[in-house]
Amino acid sequence: MVKQQLFAPQAGNLSHDRIRSLFPALNQESGFIFFDNAAGAQIPQVVFDAVNNHLLNCNVQRGGRYAKSIEVDATIARARESVAVLINAWHSDEIAFGMNATSFLRLLSLAIGRTLETRNEIIVTNLDHEANIATWLQLEREGAKIVWWKMREDNNLHLEDLAPLLTPKTRLVACAVASHALGTIIDVAAVSQLAHAAGAEVALDCVHYAPHALIDVQAFDCDYLVCSGYKIFAPHMGFMWGRLELLNKLPTFREDFLPDAPPYKIEAGTFIYENVAGMAAAVAYLETLDKSLGHEEQSTTSASRRDRVVRAMTAIREYEAVLSSEMLEILQAAGAIIYGIDNPAHLSKRVPTFCFNLPNLSPALVTETMSAHNIGIRDGHMYAPRLMKQLGMSLDTGVIRASLLHYNTVEEIHKFGKVLCDMVRKQ
Repeated sequence: MVKQQLFAPQAGNLSHDRIRSLFPALNQESGFIFFDNAAGAQIPQVVFDAVNNHLLNCNVQRGGRYAKSIEVDATIARARESVAVLINAWHSDEIAFGMNATSFLRLLSLAIGRTLETRNEIIVTNLDHEANIATWLQLEREGAKIVWWKMREDNNLHLEDLAPLLTPKTRLVACAVASHALGTIIDVAAVSQLAHAAGAEVALDCVHYAPHALIDVQAFDCDYLVCSGYKIFAPHMGFMWGRLELLNKLPTFREDFLPDAPPYKIEAGTFIYENVAGMAAAVAYLETLDKSLGHEEQSTTSASRRDRVVRAMTAIREYEAVLSSEMLEILQAAGAIIYGIDNPAHLSKRVPTFCFNLPNLSPALVTETMSAHNIGIRDGHMYAPRLMKQLGMSLDTGVIRASLLHYNTVEEIHKFGKVLCDMVRKQ
C-alpha cells in the first residue's frame, strides 16, 4: 500500500453542512439520498459556474488569433496544469483530454498493439470494469497473448499470484487502482515494482479510485493512467496521463497538421472545452476543501496547490472510512451477503463502495424499493461480467451496489439501513 493510500489521523473533520451547501443537487427539497456515486458524482457550484462561463463568454474554437479563442487555449492550458497537480504529474504536457476513460483505454491499446513484437503478453484481471479488459482482448487479433491475473475465492487479487505471470514476454499489466464494484483498493505501487522488474509497463484505470483518495502517479510508479472526470466532481469528460518519454514514442493517430508530440498527438478531434474548464474547477474545489477541515490557520498562501490537494484528499479518505464502517455494520445487521472486503479491521483496503445481495430478495426489488423511499442505488452486472461469473451471479440479476462519497452522511446511511431492515423483516 503506497503511503498516500493510508489513513492520516492528523486530518481535520469535514464540515458537511458547508460541503453539501456547495453542491446544488444535494440541496433540493426532495431530500433525495444519492448512493449511486460510482456511476458518476454530483458537481459543486464552482464547476457549474466554470462551464456556464465558458459557454457564455468563450464558446469558440481554440487556435485563433482573436481574444476569445486565445482564452480557450489558456483555459485548456490551466486545466492541464490543474490535473497535473491533482495526480502529481511531472509535466502538464503529460495530460491529454478527451471523452472518457474508455476511449483513452482504446486509444492506448491500439497504440500498444502496434509495438508488441516479441513482448506480446498483456496481463489483465477479472476484477476490472469490462472497459479495461475488452480493449486488450481485441489485441489478440494483432498477435497479443492475454494472461489472466485472477481473483481467489476471497474475491481479491493477490500480488503473489501476479509474480509468476510476469515473463520476458510481458508487455503490459492493466489493472484498476480500486474496484468500481467491490470497492477494493489494489496495491498498484507493488504491481508496478513487479512489472518493471520484468521489463513490462503498467496501465492503470483510476476512474473509481479518483474521488476517494490521493492520486500520485509518481508514488504509483505507473506508466499510463486514465480517469473520467465525471466521477471526480467534474462534467462528462476524461483524461489520460503517461510518462512523457513513453507518450513521445507512442504511435497514435493524428492529423498531419498536429504536432507529433504529447498531448496534441493524443487528442485527435475536438473535445468538449467547457467540460475541461469544469474539470479545472473540480480540482479548485478540492484545493479549497481544506477550509472545511477546521485547520483554516494552515490554509495559508504559502501552501502549494499540491499541498492543498493532499490535505483535502487525506481528510476525504479519513472521513470515508467512517462511512465504510457504518455501511458495513448496517449491511451485516440486515444479513446482507457482502462481496469483497467485509472485515472492519481491513477498511484501509477499500473505499465506501459496496456490492451485496439480500437472501431471497432480488436486486431489482431492492433498488426499486429504495427508489420508492427516495434513495438511489444500482443493481445489475456493473459492467463487469467476468466479476459476476467469479461471484456466481447471473448477468440478468447481478448484485446491488451502494456507493458513497464524502458529501454523504452517516444519517443517510441510517435511513438506508432502516429501509433495508424493513425489507428483510417483511419478507
